[in-house]
Formats: sequence, C-alpha cells, structure tokens
Amino acid sequence: MNADDQKRAAGEAAAAFVEAGMTVGLGTGSTAAWFVKALAARKLDIVAVSTSLATAELAASLGIRLKELGEAKAIDLTVDGADEIGPALSLIKGGGAALLREKLVWEASKRCVVIADAAKRVPVLGKFPLPIEVVAFGHETTMLRICDALTECDLGVAPRLRMKDGAPVRTDGGNVIYDAACGRIEEPALLAAVLKSVTGVVDHGLFLDLADLALVGTADGVVSVEP
Repeated sequence: MNADDQKRAAGEAAAAFVEAGMTVGLGTGSTAAWFVKALAARKLDIVAVSTSLATAELAASLGIRLKELGEAKAIDLTVDGADEIGPALSLIKGGGAALLREKLVWEASKRCVVIADAAKRVPVLGKFPLPIEVVAFGHETTMLRICDALTECDLGVAPRLRMKDGAPVRTDGGNVIYDAACGRIEEPALLAAVLKSVTGVVDHGLFLDLADLALVGTADGVVSVEP
C-alpha cells in the first residue's frame, strides 16, 4: 500500500473502535479525514467534537452531529493523526495548524488513538519541524524568546514563521505558527516545559503521555502500537 492507502486503512481501523452513544473527538488532517469518512459510513448514533473548522465542515457534510467542547465536557474517544510518532507514543502534531484545539480535545478525552502511515514512525522526534502556536500580537518579539528557550535546550535553531500565499498562516483561534526545525529532540519533556513558560506561546506541537494507542498503516496492513 502507498501512503494514502496506509492512511485510509488506519482511519478505517480506528472507526471500528467507536460505539453507539459515544462522544468522539475528531482530529485534523488528511489521515483524520479518512477516519471521519469511515465513521460516517457506520451511521452510529454518536456526537462528535471537532478539533478544527475544516474537520467540522467535513463531519457536518457527512451527517455527523457536532457539539462544542464546552458542551460535551467529557469525550469518550479521540482519533487524530500525527506528523511524527516517536518512542512511547510521543508525538509531534500541528502540521495542519490546529495543535491548540487538538490538544484541548485530547486532554478532555478518556482515550486517545493516533492514526498514521508507516513513514510517521521515527526513532527520535524532531525531523519534522516543531510547530509552536504564538499570540499574533508582538509575535516577532515572542520569537526571540523562543530562540532563547531553544538555546536553553541545546537546540540552536531559529524558528520560522509559517506563511501561505504571502501572509502568515492563522489558526482557527487567530494565532500564528512558528516552525522550529530541531533535527533531533533528545529531551522532549524538557523542551515542552520550557516552551510553555515563554510569554506569548499559546502551545506547542509536542503531545507527550497523551496517546493510548497508535494504529499505523503499513505495507502489510495496520499495526497496533502501545506506549
């Protein structure tokens, strides 16, 4: 199977975990979209909480009932993709610029399942640039503080403002994204803590100790990976 086939297989496998009556968190991105489509095809009586406007539009178009996170309060199961899956199911997420909403939904969930194609599994996080969501006001000065934080973690890289069509990418919450090409993140827990302490940083794409299971599409089928 190619990468798209692997994503689809993982998404369909995850849809089998959903039961009638559940409140389900819907992730963002191409792999999560396959899950949403497979879930809609099952026609279960469920309620869903979306991590992005794009996913909400897809789910609504397929007949999935939606609630806001504040209405749902607790989520039984969230299924979402990842940009990298490292040791102990440590993750980098945020390539789709929805990392804050994704993390809010993940942390409100009883169980989180990450779905991905085989190429997303890595021995060490960091090859995929780490997204850092930043308040738009004065983001240039926040970037300088981020540089200091990265240096403190022995990562001497300068994060780059994510751009599209000549303008900064804006998240659904109106924030901007900086991407830090770290190369190797040897101590993700340390980096996560240091970045969260920076004024102006809303959140980052390190998802640690949140995933309960990974369903990874491979050339030989879907493989289950536990922390």
